[in-house]
Amino acid sequence: MTIAEIAAQAGVSKASVSRYLNNGYVSEEKRERIRRVIEETGYVPSRQAQQLRTGRTRMVGVILPRIDSESISRVVRGISQVLDRAGFQIILANTENDEKKELEYLEVFRKGRVDGILLVATVLTAAHHRAIRQREVPLVVIGQEVPECPSVFHDDIGAARALTERMLNAGRHRLAYIGVTPKDKAVGAGRRAGVEQALAAAGLALDETLCEQTPFSLEGGRDACMRLLQRGADFDALFCATDSIAAGAMQALIEAGRRVPKDVMVTGVGHGRLSGFLQPPLTTAHYYYEKSGMEAARLLLEQIEDPENADDRQIRLGFELIEQGSTKV
Repeated sequence: MTIAEIAAQAGVSKASVSRYLNNGYVSEEKRERIRRVIEETGYVPSRQAQQLRTGRTRMVGVILPRIDSESISRVVRGISQVLDRAGFQIILANTENDEKKELEYLEVFRKGRVDGILLVATVLTAAHHRAIRQREVPLVVIGQEVPECPSVFHDDIGAARALTERMLNAGRHRLAYIGVTPKDKAVGAGRRAGVEQALAAAGLALDETLCEQTPFSLEGGRDACMRLLQRGADFDALFCATDSIAAGAMQALIEAGRRVPKDVMVTGVGHGRLSGFLQPPLTTAHYYYEKSGMEAARLLLEQIEDPENADDRQIRLGFELIEQGSTKV
């Protein structure tokens, strides 16, 4: 089937069929006639022909730091919802938190005829910022605030501050901290800054002897907490940069005979499904991961559809404090 044959069977012009296939304006009556013919004939438009006609592939490259993360899967679900409705397909690239792979995929997608790129970012190096500034296709960053391009990110400082204040207000003043690399400006630097702000407001400071750094994992959280306990650290509250780190830390506390929350209150960030299954359930901050994917996809579509009027908009999403058993005495 060709567009001309579709038009003849539907009793409309070829231009109407073309506008219909490219999501342009067509009256409801004509749209229904075209839809019916396409459905009856099983017509599938040629992607190659569409690319030649419009200069677009209707493909978007999505660069992910890892694929075995609940939060990342929620982000991708949000992306898919928006791009699917707009008639775009996505290509997923998993970097396993390898900075060099991220840069390689940015280059591959730049040359690989995608209409846009979504980068779910963790650590952004000088090379990343250079690649972002020199981009030749629309790009949106998710998870980090990047002034050079549109980005969607979370209120990491505010969430960490609110969680820390919850433990301080409950009378806990010897706070330990398990975080990730400060090269990660959101999860590493931002969440630590929120903890430090809450402590400073209470006339306290974060004790470096009560701080540990770990990878994003249950095992990392358990090992970091074990290091604190093995060196005799005295703490009655523990802030963990993620829920998975907190879950591992709680396991270490239980193995050491420390009661949660009576001896040590524990908080995480992210509100993953795991938080509700822990004993006790974990107090955490709910992040709108799916919404972040949806907002980023919308920003990308704005750039693709109307590049002249698109701007480098920054969207910071809020959070919701979810208080559960790990901070209730």
